[in-house]
This record gives sequence, structure tokens and C-alpha cells, in this order.
Amino acid sequence: MRLEKCYFCSSTVYPGHGTMFVRNDSKVFRFCRSKCRVAFKHKRNPRKVRWTKAFRKAAGKEMTIDSTFEFEKRRNIPVRYDRELVNTTVKAMKRVTEIRAKRERAFYKLRMAGNKEREKAEFISEVQRNIELVQAPGARVKAQVSKILEKKTQKQPQQQRMEIDS
Repeated sequence: MRLEKCYFCSSTVYPGHGTMFVRNDSKVFRFCRSKCRVAFKHKRNPRKVRWTKAFRKAAGKEMTIDSTFEFEKRRNIPVRYDRELVNTTVKAMKRVTEIRAKRERAFYKLRMAGNKEREKAEFISEVQRNIELVQAPGARVKAQVSKILEKKTQKQPQQQRMEIDS
């Protein structure tokens, strides 16, 4: 079973899935879904389309250089079947995926390292800009009570003056 890569988004195309486009010069393009095929036909650059792996690699959001990617390359030299070779290959594949996952986690941590400080600074600056919108829950009640008291105190002297005048 041969797993192909989508020409546009670099995702895997399983047997019986996707479409294949053969150009006049006999170059074969495989696509995982019509979204990729249509983007290719519109001559879009995969490095500029944000949802492709090419964009993520070009923008530094995914690992590009790693020795584990060498194992994924296609080899056109046929190898004679050997049961032990198959077993060691399967074990090696599992180990390579573990190593790649570990390196990707480390890469992600390194990439996200400065985000917490930057987000905290953004939040602080936003609060400072809109400080009038920030009120403690009890502050509103106190403000309303103080307004009511002010109105009552303003009315009382006027009523006393009227009583004295009459």
C-alpha cells in the first residue's frame, strides 16, 4: 500500500482517495481533496495559502530541518523480502515517530516561550487604556447608594427653609 502526498497541502493521500491530474508533459499531481485541486488550478502558491504545510514551514511554525524526515523519503530500490528486516523496520518506524513527536513538542515549547509575557503585557496595556470600564462589583452599589443619599440631603434643607419661611 503506497501513501502519496498531496501536491498542494502535503497531507497524505490514501489509496482510493483524492484525485490525480496529469499534465501534458506527463507530470503527475495528486490532490487529497477538491479544495487543493481547485487552488492548484487557480495557480495559487501553497507557501502563501495559510492552511498548507508549505506555509507553516515557510513561516517557521513547523520543523523544517530534522533528521527524522530523511526516513520518510521515497526509495526506488526494491529490497528482497526478509521477515527480520520487516520487524526491525517496524520497530524503527515506531521509534522514529516517538523521537519526532518529542522533538516537535520541544519545538512548540520553544516557539511559544515568549507568548505568556507578551500576552500579559497586552492585557495590562488594554486594562490601562480602558480603566474606566473596570469597576469592582460593589462599587456600583456604593455609587448608587451615595447618589440617593446626596439627593435626600439636598431635598431636606429646602424643605426646612420652606417651613421656616411660612
